[in-house]
Amino acid sequence: MPYEGEFASYKSLSRLASSERVKELLGSYNVRERTSTNNSAALVTLPAPDSSWLPDIVLAVDGSHAEVKVENGFPGAEASYITVSSVLLDVAKMRQLDDARPVDPREFRKIEDADSIDCALPGCNVVCGDESSAAASLRRKLFDEFLFRRMDSQGETLLETYEALLTFKPNTERPELCPYADDGCPTPESGYYRATGQYTCHCPLSLALYSTDALRIHEGMNPAGTNGALFAEIMQVWERVWVIHFLRTLERKGWLSSLRRIAIILDGPLAVFGHPAWLSSAIKTELRRLNEATRAATGGQDILLLGIEKGGIFADHFLDLDRNPDGSPDRFPIQTVALLDDPYIKENIIFSKSERPYGRQTYFGRKFFYKTRTGALIVGLLPHLREGDDDLMRAEAEQYPRLADALSLLDELVCVRYPNSLSALVAAHAEAAIPLHLGNDILGQLARRLMGSSSGSAAPQSNGTTRIGTRGGQTS
Repeated sequence: MPYEGEFASYKSLSRLASSERVKELLGSYNVRERTSTNNSAALVTLPAPDSSWLPDIVLAVDGSHAEVKVENGFPGAEASYITVSSVLLDVAKMRQLDDARPVDPREFRKIEDADSIDCALPGCNVVCGDESSAAASLRRKLFDEFLFRRMDSQGETLLETYEALLTFKPNTERPELCPYADDGCPTPESGYYRATGQYTCHCPLSLALYSTDALRIHEGMNPAGTNGALFAEIMQVWERVWVIHFLRTLERKGWLSSLRRIAIILDGPLAVFGHPAWLSSAIKTELRRLNEATRAATGGQDILLLGIEKGGIFADHFLDLDRNPDGSPDRFPIQTVALLDDPYIKENIIFSKSERPYGRQTYFGRKFFYKTRTGALIVGLLPHLREGDDDLMRAEAEQYPRLADALSLLDELVCVRYPNSLSALVAAHAEAAIPLHLGNDILGQLARRLMGSSSGSAAPQSNGTTRIGTRGGQTS
């Protein structure tokens, strides 16, 4: 690592370029030869199935996080601002406005109704009250946020939704670590035991444990550096648990029949990665239960839940599929969908010789490629709602719940403002995104002001109720 202000010389470049060992290593790596048929030989493609269905309302969910340095007397002290935004897009009204162009922009803005989860969580060297460490402080604050949030003032909390998922957590041979293993726990070998709410451990210290400790996110805390990856895990958990919370709220209110006219779009894959990856199988189980209840309420219609991957290697591969040998675009046919199976993924996208299906432990949905009627390239995912949907050894349209309706919706929501974008996610991202430089300046000033003016934690200023899903008290 260089000193501050020190710049690298060209000596290392010259040495690396002339090194026989480097040349030997580079020459030993496999390079896949591209041919005119190699990229699509095993790809299952079909024309977009016919569907005239479009929702009246789309719920789009997106999140963002930003880490800022704080001044509390310790070097490297850090806090993270996390926001998860939910936007209700009135698609029926949008179609009416499209038919009446030109449209007053003020009228167009009325088709969106947004709300969000916003919080600031402690990171490296930030300790709350009498907690023993930054990790203990994070665990406490994370639990409090789950406890505090709810969509409906009379409904269950986000914590209750999470704890419903916790009942489906699979047991593994690897024991969960005691959260206080590095903070003086006299019996760390006994591990962590699960329960609901806040409770105490069995050791003589009787320290506080939380049901959210089962996420194991705190295990990834870096005590001497930034923790962006940890806060990204928290954000992804909130995004996905919030979707389940929305569906359970509709169920509790007796409004599942309204899902005839609602689609849900999540920015990102239908998956959970990292320490809380077990949530994926729990969400799959709960989604199947909710889907059966929805089918009973709607006369046999499945939930329409779409995940959208805006970047990554699958999106890069789809761009390659659409590229002609001379480099020009539009090789992939308009309004064509490609269904991905495990052999194709491992031979063409993520090289692997493993017998374990791709994403088996992390995904609760499966991917597809779709080129819309306007030429946008979309990497989408639909959930595993039925037995066999997650069988990646085959790729059939029946394994993608409401595929025809999903493709019809993608054709409707394509946005021309950005390449391969959807208007619902553009709106959600506008609510959630934190400007990289200006946002960090403002949030850093806010942290310094609040931490400097108060020795305790600020009390919430609202009742924790989020309005998304009610639209004035009616969703059906």
